[in-house]
Amino acid sequence: MGQPLAKSRWYRLIPIAFITYSLAYLDRANFGFGAASGMATDLKITPSMSSLLGSLFFLGYFFFQVPGAIYAENRSAKKLIFWSLILWGGLAMATGIISNVNLLIVIRFMLGVVESAVMPAMLLFLSRWFTKAERSQANTFLILGNPATILWMSVLSGYLIKAVGWRWMFILEGLPAIVWAFFWWRLVDDKPKDATWLTESEKQAVEEQLQQEQQGIKPVKNYAEAFKSRIVILLSLQYALWSIGVYGFVMWLPSIINAAPNMNIVKTGWLSSVPYVLAIIGMLSASYFSDKTLNRKLFVWPFLLLGAIAFYGSYLIGVNHFWISFVLLIIAGGAMYAPYGPFFAIIPDVLPKNVAGGAMALINSLGALGSFVGSYIVGYLNGTTGGFGASYIFMAGSLFLSAIITLVAVKPAGSTYKPQPEKLTLQ
Repeated sequence: MGQPLAKSRWYRLIPIAFITYSLAYLDRANFGFGAASGMATDLKITPSMSSLLGSLFFLGYFFFQVPGAIYAENRSAKKLIFWSLILWGGLAMATGIISNVNLLIVIRFMLGVVESAVMPAMLLFLSRWFTKAERSQANTFLILGNPATILWMSVLSGYLIKAVGWRWMFILEGLPAIVWAFFWWRLVDDKPKDATWLTESEKQAVEEQLQQEQQGIKPVKNYAEAFKSRIVILLSLQYALWSIGVYGFVMWLPSIINAAPNMNIVKTGWLSSVPYVLAIIGMLSASYFSDKTLNRKLFVWPFLLLGAIAFYGSYLIGVNHFWISFVLLIIAGGAMYAPYGPFFAIIPDVLPKNVAGGAMALINSLGALGSFVGSYIVGYLNGTTGGFGASYIFMAGSLFLSAIITLVAVKPAGSTYKPQPEKLTLQ
């Protein structure tokens, strides 16, 4: 095995990745709070326009994933993320300044465009620093920025709206991304060989381990060949369906809770944060055991199935039993988030590094399309039916199909360290 790999990579890079991705999630999730407070009234936003605005972000996010990932792969993930931080911070702040709904349409779409490359660029960045046996946990610490941010943002946004109104909430929650961009630029390096904080032998040990892992993976000529592979097509579809559940949940949970009897925006903020506590526990546990066993599949599909069952159970119980229904929503939220780390470790395990970033971007872009559909249709169903039951069924069905596709797409056949070169499948 050679020299042990430097532990300093975890202390140095993981907190930075976590904070960076956390800031990306502020403006995705706080829109739900703006919509649940005075923004709709002030800007004269109809329920159907609110659904469109909530989902437009993901349309912009869908179109620019792959080009951004290719830039990060061939040029610099560090530079791409630096400019993204500055631009999305500015656009998030602008949300609190505008008084015209047409400008809000442009801002929501452009936020999606600017943020589109961040997720695949960050996953690619981590795959250059962490080995196969570390990757699921590294990915999880990155993606923990999602539920962890929504957890504290839910509480903070409720208080900010009450204290200074929805406009100042957007302005105050957009500024940190711009400030953090300069910390990011100063603190990270694209590859181990560029790091001044590692010794030469530490750099070499990481690079050698990563190179050794590449030798067990069948070469893939180009992006076209990777994008046509069975596993990439199936995982793209799987992630689109999964994202329908996740973002229908994230965008509309504040409105679902706020509609309960005797509810106010501060209580809504506290209650909206609860599912993300379970999500964090689930993500850390699933990624730990996924890396220990090198079995990605076993830590993805059961959680998605549990999420589907919990959504369906919440629908069956209905709004007349709010607290039981809410407990099931907590379980659904936690179960939907738990598999992210293992899921995003699948592609670097089975595709070579020359195409892995682009393949992850394609999968993530289909996830964005699912997010667009999920946030729009959930909002539409809530508005037209006057309740949340139909959207629960929709999200449950999407998660159920996602679990089934995972079973079909990812083929276990022993350890990931013993690939069969003739197939692009997870072992």
